[in-house]
Amino acid sequence: MKILIAADMEGITGVVHWDQVNPNHPEYTRFRRLMTGDVNAAIRGCFAGGASSVFVTDGHNNGRNILVEELDPRAELNSGSASHLSMVQGVDEGMDGVMFVGYHARMGAVNGILDHTWSDERVSGLWINDRAFGESGLNGAVCGHFGVPVIMASGDQTLCAEVKDFFGSSIETAQIKRATSRMAAACLPPTVTAPLIEAAAQRAMQNLQNKQAPVPFTLQGPVNMTVEFEQSDMADRAAILPGSVRGADRRVEYAAHDMVILYRAFRSMLALAR
Repeated sequence: MKILIAADMEGITGVVHWDQVNPNHPEYTRFRRLMTGDVNAAIRGCFAGGASSVFVTDGHNNGRNILVEELDPRAELNSGSASHLSMVQGVDEGMDGVMFVGYHARMGAVNGILDHTWSDERVSGLWINDRAFGESGLNGAVCGHFGVPVIMASGDQTLCAEVKDFFGSSIETAQIKRATSRMAAACLPPTVTAPLIEAAAQRAMQNLQNKQAPVPFTLQGPVNMTVEFEQSDMADRAAILPGSVRGADRRVEYAAHDMVILYRAFRSMLALAR
């Protein structure tokens, strides 16, 4: 079985502040090593559970965070940006399941460490078919487009609840910190979180083999998206995208026949809104 590990950084062991995930801050060096450790724990769980191959996509910021020299040598790493499918690059290459490692809650969630949806500086809300989405739901829907289920996720308690709401109670989760506000959490050390992540990944593999894993998360087209931007001028620039409609306040709307087109439109809007 082929598994994609889609990794982000805000939900990684110990992370509670933007400084820790910012490549321009001294704290970042320490936390990219912790990110690599969380990913390695998931890789171990995948192979212990029967995976034949593991592909890791580095989905934070510029995609150059995971330390390849410290990565489990059994895995292959997609590093850098921009990739065709961004945070879930590789999901269209015959994957059997996807694991979200180091993910975070959607923008506006209560008690979610560094809650945001793609860009803390640009996006204040995302709705697809009138439902509030974060990165887990958005990326999970792209995985579902290719018939691939999200089978495991790690992060704080709010992220764990969010993925269960989107993908079902059978998704395995590893809660590695308990957020008490946006920038405070009761954190577990790596010696504790690594076994938690590894065990969740192994359980997810067993569920997949026993046909007890979540089904792919799919949205039938047409798919309607509304993006609310932080500033009205950002919405003005995003609405330059062909096919978009400038809505009320700071909102831009877009409709597509499938999730991949919608995903590209979302990313294009954010690029225009800079």
